[in-house]
Amino acid sequence: METKAGDPGAFAHFDLGRVPSPAFVVDEVAVRRNLAILADIKQRSGAKILLALKAFSMWSLAPLIDEYLDGYCASGLWEARLAKEHFKGPISSYSPAYKADDLAELCGLSRHMIFNNPEQIERWIDFLNQHVKEHILDIGLRINPEIALGETEKYDPSQPHSRLGFPVSQLQPDHFRHLSGIHFHNLCEQGFDALAQTWGKVEPVLAPHFGSLKWINLGGGHHITRDDYDRDALVGFLSELKARTGCDIYLEPGEAVALDAGILVGEILDVFDNDMPVGITDISATCHMPDVIEAPYRPAMLGEGSAGTAVRLGGPSCLAGDIIGDYILPEAAHIGQRIAFLDQAHYSMVKTNTFNGVPLPSIWLWNSESDALKCVKSFDWTAFQDRLS
Repeated sequence: METKAGDPGAFAHFDLGRVPSPAFVVDEVAVRRNLAILADIKQRSGAKILLALKAFSMWSLAPLIDEYLDGYCASGLWEARLAKEHFKGPISSYSPAYKADDLAELCGLSRHMIFNNPEQIERWIDFLNQHVKEHILDIGLRINPEIALGETEKYDPSQPHSRLGFPVSQLQPDHFRHLSGIHFHNLCEQGFDALAQTWGKVEPVLAPHFGSLKWINLGGGHHITRDDYDRDALVGFLSELKARTGCDIYLEPGEAVALDAGILVGEILDVFDNDMPVGITDISATCHMPDVIEAPYRPAMLGEGSAGTAVRLGGPSCLAGDIIGDYILPEAAHIGQRIAFLDQAHYSMVKTNTFNGVPLPSIWLWNSESDALKCVKSFDWTAFQDRLS
C-alpha cells in the first residue's frame, strides 16, 4: 500500500531532540483541525459522527474530541470500558463474535450492539430484548456489501470468504425483524467515490426496510480530512440519504480524526554496509509500526530527500523482517541521528507491542501554536514484564 497521507504540517519545524527516543508526538492543533472538518460535515449534512477507538484511543484528548463528535465505536469489552471511563457520548459496539461472559456488561455500556450475522442475534435474542424493552439498547447487523474496492485484498472487508459482516446477497426479509439498524464498513483510506459505489450495491436490498430501520451506519475508512476528499459530494449524499431513508445516518471514522497529526521520533543506533548502507534504529516496524509489515506499506519520513544514497532502515529486534524501508535521509546516515516518520498518530499507537523486549515509545502532546509540549505517557521495562508471568 502507498500511504495516502504524510503532510509534515507544523512538524516540519519541530526539533526532534526535544523528546526522548523513541517517542510518539501528537499535535493537538492538527487533531482539532481534523475534528473541525468533521463537525462541519455533521452540521451541513445532519449525519452523526463517531470516533472508532480501534484507530485512535488517545484518551488524554477526550475533552477535545467530546467537543466535536457524537460518540464512540468499540470493538469489544475493553474498548467499551475505555470509552465509558474517559469519553462522553453513546457507545456503538461491534465485534465479529462476542464472548457470552462479556455480553451483559457490553450491553450495559453500549447504545448500539451490532452483530456479525443473524444467527448471533437469534442466539441471544431473549437476553437482548430485555435491554431493548428498557429503551437502552438498539440491535444492529453488520452486512458485507460484497464489492471489493480496497487496494490490498487482505485489508478489504469484501475479500472472498470475508469474516466481517453477513453477505448482502444472503439477506432475507426475516433477518430485519429484530433490527434497529444496519452497519457496513467497506473502505480503507478511500474517497467519496468508493462510498457511493458501496451504497449503490446495498441500497436495493435495504430499500424495502427503510420504514422499519432507525439508523444506518456507513462505517469507517473515509479519508474525509484529506485535502483531496470531495467533502461537498459527501455532504450532499448524506443529506439526501437521511431524507430518503428517514434514518439517522452515522459515520465512524478513526484515521480521519488523527490524520497527519502525529509523528514517531527515533534515533539511528548503528550504520554499516551490506551492499548498501544499513541503519539500525530504536524504532521497530514489528513493535511500533506493525502495519508496515502487515499491510504492508512504506511510511513517509520527515524531511526525506529526493536525491542521494538510500539507506535501509530497520529495527533493533531479532526478526529478519523488521525492516521499515529504504530512505534518502536529510543528511548522511550516522549514529545518533534523529529521524521521524509521519502520520503515526492513528493505528501505530494502538498496535504497539513489546516483542523481543523492545521498549515502547513514550507519548507526547504538542501544541504547535503555543509550542507547549508535555509527556502524557511513558513506559519502563515493567510494561514488558507485566504482560508475562
